[in-house]
Order: sequence, then C-alpha cells, then structure tokens
Amino acid sequence: QVVMHPARVLELQMQKKGFRMEVGQYIFVNCPAISLLEWHPFTLTSAPEEDFFSIHIRAAGDWTERLIDTFQQQKLEMPRIQVDGPFGTASEDVFQYEVAMLVGAGIGVTPFASILKSIWYKFQQADQTVKTKKIYFYWLCRDTGAFAWFNDLLASLEQKMAELGKADFLTYRLFLTGWDSSIANNVALHFDTATDTVTGLRHKTIFGRPMWNSEFAAVAAAHPRSVVGVFLCGPGALAKTLQKSCHQHSSLDPRKVKFYFNKENF
Repeated sequence: QVVMHPARVLELQMQKKGFRMEVGQYIFVNCPAISLLEWHPFTLTSAPEEDFFSIHIRAAGDWTERLIDTFQQQKLEMPRIQVDGPFGTASEDVFQYEVAMLVGAGIGVTPFASILKSIWYKFQQADQTVKTKKIYFYWLCRDTGAFAWFNDLLASLEQKMAELGKADFLTYRLFLTGWDSSIANNVALHFDTATDTVTGLRHKTIFGRPMWNSEFAAVAAAHPRSVVGVFLCGPGALAKTLQKSCHQHSSLDPRKVKFYFNKENF
C-alpha cells in the first residue's frame, strides 16, 4: 500500500514474506525504474507486531523526488521495489528499562514511530516482559510540517493509551527549533485552546531548544530510585550534551537514580 502524507512524505507499506524485524532497524531500498544501482537506507517505521513493514520517505534530493513522483503518477501497476535487510542494532534495549528517555531530532523521529507503536501492541497483548513503566519522549524539529504523519501517529497513540487507562505512561515534549512570526502570532492567539495550534496534539509545542539540565533534574526527581535509559537518534553534538547530562544527574549512591546513555545509532 502507498500512502501520501502532507509535505511530500511517502509511506510505503510492504507485505512480510519471510521478513522478520526488530524495532529501530533499517532497510536498503532500490527502485529499478529510477536507478538500477542506487540503494538508499530507510528506518523501518512499522512495529514488529504489524503484518506489514513500512518506511516513510521525505522528499530530500533527486532520488527521493523521483521516487515520490513515480508512485504518485503510477496508473495501474506499482513500480517494483527491492529491499535488502533489515540491518542495525536491535533497539529492544528500550524495553529493558523501567524509565526511558527517547530523543529524536528531525528525521531521527522515524525509529521512535516503530518503538512507540510496538509498546502499544505489547500493552494490548498484556505482555509481561515489558519492564517499562514510563517513557519521556522529546522531539526536536525545525519544521513540524514535514512530519505531519508523526503528529497523526502521536495523536492516535495519545487516544489509545487513554482508552487503555495508560494516559500517564507516555509524556512527550515537542520542541520547534525554527519558526516564523506567523506561527508565533497564531500560537499567541490560540494559547488557551485545549490542543496545540502547531500539531493539534494535547501537549503544547515548546519554542526553542530543551533545557536539558532541568529535563534531567525533573526525571530524576520523579524517579528517585530508577535506572533510566536515554536513547538518541540525532546529531553528534546532541549526543555529547546528553552524555554529559547523564553523568551529571546520576547519583553516586547505587540505590538512587542512574542515567545510562545508549550511543547506538538507530
């Protein structure tokens, strides 16, 4: 199945035939109709529990532009797609922590689509192996328009979690790091509304970058005896900042809070 999302983002859903995946893995994709030799990596956005696997492709260069055009123009039969994979470190580690802090920057949001969906399925199936009691999710984005599909996913998770009585399980914070005066004026006008004007979600968008010191201090205060796993999909400079914060906010007392930074690249 092919789904066109706003801001030229193409979602491809493919049937699993002998294909097994874990959360946070990626595949290489080739489309012979565009180029016989070019293979491009994409993070899987589906959960292992789903009966298909999916990727979200954003228009970000010649190959992706041509791929999106090809799928939009196709009349009767879909262009053939070849897939190699999946590859990558299994990010199942997220489920080994009682408390997890997930940080996604820009397109680095894709592996978290897989992780958050997978957790929802595990809850539905009352999976006893899930240790996770609380997830803090931080999404840093220059422009949320390119990731409208992810807003939709968060909105449906928000609703489903509430229906399961797990509304407090996921706390997410969206940081818009680039904006113009029209967005700022619109937000000022609608500040009292129940949902956010930028994303339509219950949690308000924050303008600017996270104050990591206060974020870590708040998590440490809320979970004084927990081991917290911190996972990042984003740039190296942010990795250094988070690693430093993990070190600073971990207690020397073994009975108290510890932050572990997971450096694996999603």
